[in-house]
Amino acid sequence: MKAKAQTWGEEVYFEVPVKATLEAGAQQVVPPGTVCFRTEGSSLALPWGRTPISEGDKPRLVTRCNVLGKIDGDVSLLPITKRPDPF
Repeated sequence: MKAKAQTWGEEVYFEVPVKATLEAGAQQVVPPGTVCFRTEGSSLALPWGRTPISEGDKPRLVTRCNVLGKIDGDVSLLPITKRPDPF
């Protein structure tokens, strides 16, 4: 599977070929490092900090998402991306 990662504030997200419905326990405000599935747009969201709509220190996702788990490790490494060589 290949996916183009995008960022929104301190969240990286990318589309995945999965369809699901929103679960009863879906959340919009989550702790950093939470692995989330956005049913609107079929994408994984991996927040590590504030987003443009956060009202405190916790990430606020663009919409309620299904919580799949938590990243085991240093979430501060999420913003590191490999950029293509411009030449």
